Amino acid sequence: MSGHSKWSSIKHKKAATDAKRGKVFTRLGKLITISAREGGGDMDSNFNLRMAVDKAKKSNMPKDNIDRAIKRGTGELEGGQIESIVYEAYGPNGVAYIVDTLTDNRNRTVAEIKHIFAKHGGNLGEKNSVIWMFDYKGVIRISKENIAGKLDEIELQVIEAGAEDFNNQEEGLTIYTSVGDFLKVKKTLFEMEIELDSDGLEYIPKNTVAVDEKTLKQLEVIGELLDEHDDVNDYSTNQE
Repeated sequence: MSGHSKWSSIKHKKAATDAKRGKVFTRLGKLITISAREGGGDMDSNFNLRMAVDKAKKSNMPKDNIDRAIKRGTGELEGGQIESIVYEAYGPNGVAYIVDTLTDNRNRTVAEIKHIFAKHGGNLGEKNSVIWMFDYKGVIRISKENIAGKLDEIELQVIEAGAEDFNNQEEGLTIYTSVGDFLKVKKTLFEMEIELDSDGLEYIPKNTVAVDEKTLKQLEVIGELLDEHDDVNDYSTNQE
């Protein structure tokens, strides 16, 4: 499996969370609402809703906000119609992007995402133009300070729980799972009292693309614009 890492973007997003907490709560509220609308308001039976609520709690989103978002999704409260739309795109040097959005205005969103890529050496692709370059996996990251000498024990326990692969990097340990085994592996780590740096379902590139310094700067700008966009829930690239 690819050694692709999101550690640097995680650090960037954590800083953005502190600076723009209201915007983050808006994104999380959309994610919760659409998850509840598509799968119901019961977290025990709705995997995506449980994931969204876990993410909201990790960002210290107030319980009342979470409850309202769920009720908007189940129809108990009125709210704008939100769609989940995944865009496929190319950045400069042929770097592939998958951009996951939550929007109440698809025309506005597609125009703005298209503009971001076109202005910085890329373009939107057709459906299935790049998604075949990625695997959809559960991904859990544990920073080095939270492993605290427990690496062998962690690896043993999560393998038994269904983990598929590991990537032990300078920043910490990345664990990959199938979508179906993700919650089981996460629960195992919770029971071991291991603090997670991040966890969720991601598109993981099957192969990565090396870029030069000029291209890297363009990609960094695209990444910052996607991070700041209200409708972008997450994005993945095959940049090395």
